[in-house]
Amino acid sequence: MSKRILRRFFLGFMNIHILYHAKAEPFYGSWMIEELRSHGYNVSAGTIYPMLHSLEESELIKQEERLVEGKIRKYYSITPEGEQVLDEARKRAHELFKEIKE
Repeated sequence: MSKRILRRFFLGFMNIHILYHAKAEPFYGSWMIEELRSHGYNVSAGTIYPMLHSLEESELIKQEERLVEGKIRKYYSITPEGEQVLDEARKRAHELFKEIKE
């Protein structure tokens, strides 16, 4: 089994998770790391922050700085374009899972 191919698939799944949670409510990076870990993904800050920056550069999420307990924390939320991408990803994932379901 090719670990590189699986990693690429999982990165795509993680991007969908990020968009889903960014639509539900704003989140910060370390919270997302824990959320993804709860779904079985082995993710670190070195993985999540480049993903968040890439999604932000693609204008699928946006960040807002908030002062929390005397520190600046970056919160991420979805953009209208991100919502469109999430909706399309849901449709395609639904079709795929119907087809490959055992």
